[in-house]
Amino acid sequence: MIGIESKDLWRHLSKRRQKQFWLLLILMVMASIVEVISIGLILPFLGVITAPEQVFQYEIMQPVIDFLGVVRPDQLVLPLTISFVVAVLFAGVIRLTMLYVLIRLSFATGADISINIYRRTLYQDYSVHVGRNSSEIINSIIAKIDTVIVGTIIPTLVLISSTILIVGIVLALLFINTAVSLGLFISFGALYWGVSRYTRVMLEENSQNIADKSTQMIKALQEGLGGIRDIILDGSQDFFCRYYSNADSLYRRASGSNQFISASPRYAIEAMGMVFIAVFAYVLTQQDGGPMETVPILGALALGAQRLLPVLQQAYASYSNIRGSKSSLVDVLSLLNQPLSHHSSDLLLDSKEFKKDIKLKNLGFRYTKDTPWILKGVNLKITKGERIGFIGLTGSGKSTLLDIIMGLLPPTEGQLSIDDLLIEDENIGVLRANIAHVPQDIYLSDGTVEENIAFGVSKELVNHQQVEKAAKQAKISELIESWTDGYQTLVGERGLKISGGQRQRIGIARAIYKNASILIFDEATSALDSETELKIIETIENLDRKLTVLIIAHRYSTLRSCNRIIKLDNVGKISIGSYQEMANEKK
Repeated sequence: MIGIESKDLWRHLSKRRQKQFWLLLILMVMASIVEVISIGLILPFLGVITAPEQVFQYEIMQPVIDFLGVVRPDQLVLPLTISFVVAVLFAGVIRLTMLYVLIRLSFATGADISINIYRRTLYQDYSVHVGRNSSEIINSIIAKIDTVIVGTIIPTLVLISSTILIVGIVLALLFINTAVSLGLFISFGALYWGVSRYTRVMLEENSQNIADKSTQMIKALQEGLGGIRDIILDGSQDFFCRYYSNADSLYRRASGSNQFISASPRYAIEAMGMVFIAVFAYVLTQQDGGPMETVPILGALALGAQRLLPVLQQAYASYSNIRGSKSSLVDVLSLLNQPLSHHSSDLLLDSKEFKKDIKLKNLGFRYTKDTPWILKGVNLKITKGERIGFIGLTGSGKSTLLDIIMGLLPPTEGQLSIDDLLIEDENIGVLRANIAHVPQDIYLSDGTVEENIAFGVSKELVNHQQVEKAAKQAKISELIESWTDGYQTLVGERGLKISGGQRQRIGIARAIYKNASILIFDEATSALDSETELKIIETIENLDRKLTVLIIAHRYSTLRSCNRIIKLDNVGKISIGSYQEMANEKK
């Protein structure tokens, strides 16, 4: 996590996670120290094996010799062997522990981010959802967060760990042989730096492709599977296959390119490292002292180089992964930075029962300053217990007006109040708690009938008696009880296993289960055949007269039981009359 993005992501982590990352940093430092100790011990260990008498000349060994009371070189073999073995094993345990903690913490952080984004997304205003592509949201929550975990969080931690370890190893090698160690580090470091500079633009282009094409893949899947009926009828499978294939090919190509860029320098560096060690070994053997003095130094440098090269490769690969996932990180951060109102989780806690009326005063609405008014100067009073119909041509603002009454869209101008309480952002839950909505297309989850009637309620909290009561009022209880599994019958994805009329009745039962005092039917019968529509209308007419019912319809006949009918024209104005008046006006 480099630069502004890293600070932004860190800000979204909980205090607990931040503390865990600091503890992980301490573990990284410990792993580096242990690694340095294991490398440092190789020099005396190899020395005591090949030339024991030389070990007594090492200044670093004098405190150890004095502490152990050693008088002969061969007495150092066993203690140094044990020390070296213990150091190597302990270093392995520390590295394994660090890897376990690093991966667990990274994926736990990914879960936190995913949950946070989902929560923030659900709490956005309805107008925000209307203007979004759900494919982008779904892809960010599922795929892009995975990319951030494996392409940003883990590589960042590995990069930090590798940097600490590189510093420790280089310091240990400098102590053994300063000139050779500096030459080794500068040569390899310069090569990796050069490669990273050369591939930076390519990594960023691949990063953008990965972010964009993964969204396009989700979009292709949603549209292809969501419209499967029309696709089969039209024979347009090939179009959607090509659409998905184009996105998938570019996505895989960009991902593969990033993998190659991050892994490829390793092979050249390893070959150069072996050549470097071979040349250095030859030079040492030509100096005074011969091979016996050369082997311990050469062995220590070889072990250090053997540890340094993979760590340099890890650091470079981590940097490449971070660059390659930058666009996905930016997309994820944009969702993490969605504003979350301080009262968003308490919207329904202060709900009050609807007792008197809802008033709209000089209400107007348009989506932006540059778009025409959809509603203008609307004055309306809805009294508790009324049946009110809304009718008008397509685009006249019927659904928009009901969205405002439901508190889904804020009015651009004017006022909305319930029981003389002016509705604002802070008390919007007072309004929403009193309203249930039955749309034209009822969304049914792939669950049981009971779960769909008590939609959004945990299974263990479902009131079974209330479910049955709601089904009875919606005139569907007899049908449900005739099914083998009754209320536990599975309705299938989007309710494909039941008819349109049955879906609408379940939608009505869901609205009744909420115990709302205002029911809104948004063209709830327009997609049904005449006979089924009549039965649904009869069901609506027979609802408790204490309920306030608002109905949007295209046909006057659907609104015959309404006390008043609100007709909207195409300039945002309304006219009000009885069913008979409006029906006669139509004639």
